[in-house]
Amino acid sequence: MTAASPQLTLTARLNLSAAEARRGIVRVHPEVLAALALREWDGVAVIGSRTTAAVIAATSDSAPTGIALLDELTLSNAGLKADAPVVLSPAVVHGATRVVVRGSALTSESVDEPTLRRALLGKVVSVADVVSLLPRDLGPDFATSGATRTLARSVGITWTNELLTVVGAEPAGPVSVQPNTAVLWADKNGALPAPSTADQPASAPAATATTVAPPPPPPARTVDELVGVDTQVDKLTEWLGLALDNPELLTTLGAQARLGVVLTGPPGVGKATVARAVCAGRELIYLDGPVTGAVESSARLAAVKAAAAQLVSRPTENGAVLLISDVEALLPAEADPVSALILDALRVAITAPRVALICTSSAPENLDPRLRDPDLCDRELSIGLPDNKIRRGLLSALLDKVPTETLDLAEIASRTPGFVAADLAALTREAALRAAARSARDGEPPKLIGSDLTGALEVIRPVSRSASPEVAVGSLTLEDVGDMVETKQALTEAVLWPLRHPDTFTRLGVDPPRGVLLYGPPGCGKTFVVRALAASGQLSVHSVKGAELMDKWVGSSEKAVRDLFDRARESAPSLIFLDEIDALAPRRGQSSDSGVGDRVVAALLTELDGVEPLRDVVVLGATNRPDLIDPALLRPGRLERLVFVPPPDAAARGDILRTSSKSVPLAEGISLDELALTLDGYSAADCAALLREAALAAMRRNIDAATVTADDVAAARDKVRPSLDPEQVENLRQYADKRGS
Repeated sequence: MTAASPQLTLTARLNLSAAEARRGIVRVHPEVLAALALREWDGVAVIGSRTTAAVIAATSDSAPTGIALLDELTLSNAGLKADAPVVLSPAVVHGATRVVVRGSALTSESVDEPTLRRALLGKVVSVADVVSLLPRDLGPDFATSGATRTLARSVGITWTNELLTVVGAEPAGPVSVQPNTAVLWADKNGALPAPSTADQPASAPAATATTVAPPPPPPARTVDELVGVDTQVDKLTEWLGLALDNPELLTTLGAQARLGVVLTGPPGVGKATVARAVCAGRELIYLDGPVTGAVESSARLAAVKAAAAQLVSRPTENGAVLLISDVEALLPAEADPVSALILDALRVAITAPRVALICTSSAPENLDPRLRDPDLCDRELSIGLPDNKIRRGLLSALLDKVPTETLDLAEIASRTPGFVAADLAALTREAALRAAARSARDGEPPKLIGSDLTGALEVIRPVSRSASPEVAVGSLTLEDVGDMVETKQALTEAVLWPLRHPDTFTRLGVDPPRGVLLYGPPGCGKTFVVRALAASGQLSVHSVKGAELMDKWVGSSEKAVRDLFDRARESAPSLIFLDEIDALAPRRGQSSDSGVGDRVVAALLTELDGVEPLRDVVVLGATNRPDLIDPALLRPGRLERLVFVPPPDAAARGDILRTSSKSVPLAEGISLDELALTLDGYSAADCAALLREAALAAMRRNIDAATVTADDVAAARDKVRPSLDPEQVENLRQYADKRGS
């Protein structure tokens, strides 16, 4: 900032936008931007009782010109309160070569420096500023997309509340965090790390590689401590032993003594951990794929070349290994010209004696296929989703040194389908936070108890379900579902029996049912019973409404179906719930949508009984128009169990009213069974709506009413009318009689 820089005094107001909370953005009117001679996303000095810096952006043209919208952290950093005057002026902001921050012990131990850099990318900071881990996510496209998922896995649900203090920055003055900035944690004593060659800017290829790809930390666990990956560890150890320790055996047999491996598996399953543990004792050079892939092409190539040169120049007697994590971010399937040069650099590197290349990928379908050429990574190892037994072992290992009382880890393992090692680590971390809060509150020695883990299950969500909406289950159970005996029995046999009694199916030589179709009039509890099933916690539920998968672009709908089933396989045992399935799979040849519906039905059939078997995944459809569904979906091996969900009779309506009235204080003298007898034609949803309206009638009568009286129920009867269509109900009964269900 120079003496001639324009300055404007505005009124500071708190920005209430949740999308911009604690992200270091100042919003002003476009005319103010022009007066300051600034463009959007430039740096701006914010002057209050102290001077800080932030990123400036425009509000709408209709916003007041004299107002500056600041988030709570920017207000605090400038020493301002809402409605106080604030001075804005252009700031000279340099790209940071080095930023040092201090955070809580949990955050500094859980978040590695590449993830920390991604979280702060694009932010303008000064020494003594307080910043959040929330990525900026606005303005120029910075590679912050992976930070959110990684932070949620590492820190847990509280990551959005974590705050950091900037304790050092180079050069001096306001700086912006760039892809080549070294973002470091202050040491445990609060001292700044001494500058080193690893912290220098990317002015030369070697410096670029060191900054973008810092050497990995020592492995948290040894090979002996790894759980559930014995086969993968043995195979990778054997391959490394032959290529690096006994290359002469391969050359004698006419094979090249080189090794390139792609480790695949869901995010968080432990691919890099396995590689680091197996490579213990060897020279290991590490490249962070997402961070390296975020920089411009020339810097990306320079980083890879520098790492390759380091790999070749420093092999020890035990050999050297180049580990590239999430390689699909560095070499995506949509290859650009620099990808060929990167592949060539890697190809040359692994021809050197006693060197190996290991790449990890959680999305191998998005990886440049040339990486799997015979002269590069010609071998692949897959680490699958942990089953119940492995999850129990992982929990035991994670809690091995934690003071606990007797824990039922088998119960927790059964309630965590789809959880990988990183998810279970986040679960135990959240449980530790709960135990620490209780210890601080009660003044007792810290100890982890069972309720800490079960409570953590309510907030920790596995990464395999991060792209699927959660099914709201509350405290429902199948016992809470009134009547519906046949429906509950069919779901128990198709969904819960294979989980609880797999040995019985094996002993009898049959496969469990693959799919169930629930059909019945609207409002009769088809979706409700699925919510109750999801509350069992023994399987992950992927809920999709039929129309959500339909897309006008050619191939997009089929891809959405494939992605849905892929997510279900990754989180198995799982349930795919297709609500309103008649909109997703209508009869083929009868639609006017350019064949989209026909192709979606074909994709569903392929997933249900195609070449790739569907193991530990049950498909559940719900509809009130079963006659519109393509008949091919209803054949054995697909949605083979057809269950009619009839309108509730008087006894069922009584059960539904009792379930719905658990939290409604009914006055004495109201007989729910007698009320149910008078509700002919009411669906389950109508019964619940009747009690809801009765409670509202009581509030209209007296806002301080303590009970719902018979007069309130009578008033509700006048407003809530039966919604069932007798003709539709009769047609569905005839369909059920015809199908024998």
